[in-house]
Amino acid sequence: MHIVIAGGHGRVALKLTRLLAARGHRISGIIRRPGQSGTLRAAGSQPLLLDLATATTRQLAAALTGADAVVFAAGIGRGGSTRAHPVDRDAPRTVADAAELAGVRRYHMLSALGADPAMEYPADPEVQAFMRGKGEVDNDLASRSTLDCTILRPSYFRDGPGTGLIRLADRTGQGQVDRADVAAVLAALVAAPATAGRTLELISGTTPIDEAVAAACRRSPAQALYAPQRASTA
Repeated sequence: MHIVIAGGHGRVALKLTRLLAARGHRISGIIRRPGQSGTLRAAGSQPLLLDLATATTRQLAAALTGADAVVFAAGIGRGGSTRAHPVDRDAPRTVADAAELAGVRRYHMLSALGADPAMEYPADPEVQAFMRGKGEVDNDLASRSTLDCTILRPSYFRDGPGTGLIRLADRTGQGQVDRADVAAVLAALVAAPATAGRTLELISGTTPIDEAVAAACRRSPAQALYAPQRASTA
């Protein structure tokens, strides 16, 4: 498969690139800075120089042409504003528009546990803006009949080596998860088209990753419907 990763220089994205490249996939990574190209090539990815904050749908569609799947793994997070950063709020939708234009149906969105367009978290307006923006994106992607979209919502990231043991479900509750395990789950989801239409939460747990993804594939279509739920904490 040819897989394009938007935000290819991110820590999760680079781990994902190495996993997918080792499995024989062709990887392209969208990056903003030319100086990041060497790191991508070393990980097994072909760099594509585009700024996700400003790139047009047509520019992105040209980059996606011929791909089999897209993974959106870019993110700014707390950007010092009470409005979500364009890379978090707008770019995933522009990339989705581009995928539709390029005829790429399979789309994987790296979101965040607690994403909700109606989230109330007055203690930290930046977190509230980020989670609302992510929730708006997830709702938009889930509504597109032209995309086979899987939305992954991991909990707080850790930088550990990964345990290979997770909880992957419609609702997991709060927790933490190693970036290495997030990348491994994304790699498994790329190979699991039956998860299309799902919004899955992810924390560390007790189930091996392959078993957890296989279980997600077996769930009924009724369980695959996205039902936003308000989160009380970030």
